[in-house]
Amino acid sequence: MADKEQIVDLLYSPPVVVGSRNWITPCAEMENDFFPQPAWILDAIHERIIPLNDHGVTSNATNGEAIRRNRLGV
Repeated sequence: MADKEQIVDLLYSPPVVVGSRNWITPCAEMENDFFPQPAWILDAIHERIIPLNDHGVTSNATNGEAIRRNRLGV
């Protein structure tokens, strides 16, 4: 079995993480802003892996946005 470094070398693009925001679980009215949504996954694929034809981005999945949220602790 290959070790982690060899596996990462086989990737065509860097890994992308789509997950819940770094918050305390909110009330039910805010679940769509907290828990991963299908659109977040498509946006991450479109912006970070391979552009999707006719895809309209609904969220910001760029490295800059991730860094900005991390600085804010969100």
